[in-house]
Amino acid sequence: MTAARAAKAGGSGGVEDTSGTGGSGGGGGDSSPPPFRAAVAALSETRPRPEIRLATLPAPRRLAPYSFALEATVTDPDDPDSELADGRFVLLHDPQGQESWQGTFRVVTLGRAELEAEIAGDPLLPEVTWTWLTGALEARSAGYTQPSGTVTRSSSAYFGGLAERPAEELLEIRASWTPEGATPDAAAHLTAWCELLCQCAGLPPETGEATSVVQLPQRRGPR
Repeated sequence: MTAARAAKAGGSGGVEDTSGTGGSGGGGGDSSPPPFRAAVAALSETRPRPEIRLATLPAPRRLAPYSFALEATVTDPDDPDSELADGRFVLLHDPQGQESWQGTFRVVTLGRAELEAEIAGDPLLPEVTWTWLTGALEARSAGYTQPSGTVTRSSSAYFGGLAERPAEELLEIRASWTPEGATPDAAAHLTAWCELLCQCAGLPPETGEATSVVQLPQRRGPR
């Protein structure tokens, strides 16, 4: 998992800054617009469930005048050194707006988790995974428009010097959407995305309460 370096950072205490900048185009600094500064502050103060570790990343510089990026790792509650899922969350801001966004903010995300073979073969898995995202956003009252994305299942088989490794199945979801509002509730959007990662990792709801959303069995951690 690419977010392995974040496994010891962040956690329930908030976001750990490992990039040295925390973003680009101002990165939430004094020169950036107030709505963007407020959104970055909200992201930095978000405290996800204990299994999620967050850390800042260098943000992309060409997608928008202002951007802020985070990486996340979901760890096994019974083995904090074992990763179950990882991903990236990027907040973009263009005060002038962009036609494709239909707004001044845009969230761009990536999430990945390893699957058991029998789960990966479920024909409804892509649709279910997408509903995890939309359901999490709606549950957090994180208003959004213009959603788009892909859900991909991939298989890896190993040969030669790697032949002893078992085949691996990977679930990947790439999604973007436009948060509603001139100053959106960035924390709600990040929390919803973290909940998506936990569902991809096979973790039960944090409250332990019954849910109408389909839960998949816990996956193997990466090797």
